[in-house]
Amino acid sequence: MMPDDRQRPDPDVLLAQVQAGAARAARGRLRIYFGASAGAGKTYAMLAAARKLQAEGTRPLVGIVETHGRAETAALLDGLEVLPRKDMAWRGKALPEFDLDGALARRPALLLVDELAHSNAPGSRHPKRWQDVEELLEAGIDVFTTVNVQHLESLNDVVGGITGIRVAETLPDTMFDRADEVVLVDVPADELLARLRRGQVYQGGQAGQAARNFFRKGNLIALRELALRRTAERIGDDVQAYRVEKSISPLWKTGVALLACVGPRPGAEHVVRSAARLAGQLNAPWHAVYVETPSLQRLPAARRERILQTLKLAQDLGATTAVLAGDDIGAAIARYALAQNIGKAMLGRATRNWPWRMPHLRRIAAAAPALDIVETGTDALAAPARSGQAAEPRDEAAPAGWRRYLLAAAASGLVALAGVPLAGILEVTNIAMLFLLAVLLAAVRLGRGPAVLSSFVGVAAFDYLFVQPTFSFAVSDFQYLITFAVMLVVGLIASHLTAGLRFQARVASHREERARALYEYARELTGVLQTEQVYEITQRTLAQAFRAHVTLLLPDAQGRLETPAPAGPGHLPDLGIAQWAFDHAEAAGSGTGTLPAAPLFYLPLVAPMRTRGVLALEPRERRWLLIPEQRRQLDTFAALAAIALERVHYIDVAQGALLQMESERLRNSLLAALSHDLRTPLTSLVGLAESLALSPLSPVQLELAHALREETLRMSTLVANLLDMARIESGAVHLNLQWQALEETVGSALRASRAVLASHRVVTALPRELPLVRYDAVLIERVLANLLENAAKYTPPGSTVTLSARPHEGRLEVTVADDGPGLPAGQEEAIFEKFTRGERESAKPGVGLGLAICRALVQAHGGTIAARRAPQGGAALVFTLPLGTAPAPPEELHE
Repeated sequence: MMPDDRQRPDPDVLLAQVQAGAARAARGRLRIYFGASAGAGKTYAMLAAARKLQAEGTRPLVGIVETHGRAETAALLDGLEVLPRKDMAWRGKALPEFDLDGALARRPALLLVDELAHSNAPGSRHPKRWQDVEELLEAGIDVFTTVNVQHLESLNDVVGGITGIRVAETLPDTMFDRADEVVLVDVPADELLARLRRGQVYQGGQAGQAARNFFRKGNLIALRELALRRTAERIGDDVQAYRVEKSISPLWKTGVALLACVGPRPGAEHVVRSAARLAGQLNAPWHAVYVETPSLQRLPAARRERILQTLKLAQDLGATTAVLAGDDIGAAIARYALAQNIGKAMLGRATRNWPWRMPHLRRIAAAAPALDIVETGTDALAAPARSGQAAEPRDEAAPAGWRRYLLAAAASGLVALAGVPLAGILEVTNIAMLFLLAVLLAAVRLGRGPAVLSSFVGVAAFDYLFVQPTFSFAVSDFQYLITFAVMLVVGLIASHLTAGLRFQARVASHREERARALYEYARELTGVLQTEQVYEITQRTLAQAFRAHVTLLLPDAQGRLETPAPAGPGHLPDLGIAQWAFDHAEAAGSGTGTLPAAPLFYLPLVAPMRTRGVLALEPRERRWLLIPEQRRQLDTFAALAAIALERVHYIDVAQGALLQMESERLRNSLLAALSHDLRTPLTSLVGLAESLALSPLSPVQLELAHALREETLRMSTLVANLLDMARIESGAVHLNLQWQALEETVGSALRASRAVLASHRVVTALPRELPLVRYDAVLIERVLANLLENAAKYTPPGSTVTLSARPHEGRLEVTVADDGPGLPAGQEEAIFEKFTRGERESAKPGVGLGLAICRALVQAHGGTIAARRAPQGGAALVFTLPLGTAPAPPEELHE
């Protein structure tokens, strides 16, 4: 790699920047005037900026500005064009609101929209004003707006804990972070309190109330700190984005961030803990990195696992961790610090500092001169242990390691044997090139150490066999010493560079494999429609990507994980641990802080709506769970699986809902057709039965005629219910709303239900001063009749049915209660569904439509209906109707 290649921008990054720039060019710019509280002067600053732009030639339009009676703010509106407000009708009142359509039609160059977190009046296109602003920005209109720190969603609970007041109007932080400019309007707490006393914040008694509650000095100081910190975070993101956009490599110390450098030596945990404490004291973000070089990659397994455990400790303490690949530790650390704009790096104190070995500290300082380097002391508890113990346990050289060195030496020996018969044909310099070729091949195939050995063996063999005098290490010509030195140095350099490139190629290959696995997995999941497909694809892909035995545990309808079928070798998942991970949405098992001795690793599949399952993995090597890159990739796999499971779930829900809607439509059509066709013959049959009952008949015949009349009337009622439900479902019911007295409707319903209530005691409890209610008398009478009939049907003769009413919280509450057996347990909501009866197997007549009709009619009036247990032990059916402002009587209008 050439030196300049490190500063060369990534083409993909440049393309993304160009595309983002094109999108920003088509979108309007947003400037937010940000403050700690009301009265800081945000609206004043916004209007002052608009007037300045107007003087420079821009024509701003005031969409909506709230002056709150402040004369200084209102004076700035003079000379600015103001968009008329739009009246929104709500509960008989006209609420003036921002006219979004008028602003879009005008398309001004700059629009002023005050109070970004404001909630719009019901009936507006968007429930929140920030959504109006988002539409304006998409239309290419620049917007100036204002917002207080307590309105940011992420800080809403923090502000509530400080002030004791929870602000209801909030906006998402993404809207604040996407703003092109944030202007902080800052005022000291004492000055803001002085403004409050002078009436420049609130008017009249409102100012005194604010001073006793929200506007206390401690609250204002804390809110000011929050606003300053949030603005600093926002500007820090802008600085980082600018450095990336302009490819600025030098360090800018605009923020406080720490970088803990983790290495293979003892004491790395002390560096991590020291960095965590310092970051906490500075309230700053921090990172922890480990640079893996070819030599460190060949460390014994125990030392590598300890390094990864140190990184896991840093991650648990809140650090952003990374494993970097490179052959120069100092340069890799410096590049990472510059890329992340980190100003301080922390390293452990070196125990050895040989004159000819350049320490990493100096390498970092040379690569990043502006980076502050902090050298931590040694761990007081760990130092004696290190001094009294032997060196790190060495990994006894495996036969494979010795074979690499033997092969490297044999390669130089083979070149020497092959060169002996060619000594009279080839020049000595060409034979030396053959030895260099053997060194290069050893570096490529066997690594740096074997290549170094091959260099020494090659120089010795070349001297012994091909340099005069031959078969001796003596040298007749002094120039051959230079040849030996050059061969040795070239061999060492070539082996070093080749091994480094080999290591980089292997790292790049692993990264490419991970990216390809993620791509293939995501591509396969896009077309799945069943849970079994997600299970099979996830198990196959993760077993291949992580070389682990994988089991996917899915919950049942009650949220309990189901026992999986045995799927190959390995331990079966522990359902207790898996259920804990599922319930708490946290990883558990091997490599975690929860039951780390378990042989399996349990990772919950957390989707946007809920947790969808648990992945249980048993890797071949437990240490890979500690590698941050591996964990992040596994988390990405888990997120994709969770989203796929959630998508499949909602596909099933949508298909079920579609099937239910289609079945409902067909059933309603069938019921409407049947009830309409049955109504005419039933009417005739009722008339004939009534005529027959009035004819001179014998007592037995007369009894049969009356029974026939009652059954035909009951059947006619059932058909009428079916037809009414079909009309309600089709939306063909039109309300005749009039101001009515409930007493009259109750009397009509009792008269209509006199026959079914003949064997029951009826009690009415209606207050004298019940207000008038606006409803359809015929339909509400039908509701009352159905409720009374339902009470009579499911209570024994002699029971008491009580009908009462009372005004309650802006509604008229009407209750029909009885002292019968009460409602079946858990059926309080189900009894209002169509074709649902209180007793499934019963001789009582009916098809289960009465209460469904009641709910539909009450909801059509804007009311609610519910079932509950009555105080006297039976069932109580309660419906409500909205109260309004009744018109005055005619005689009062003439006074």
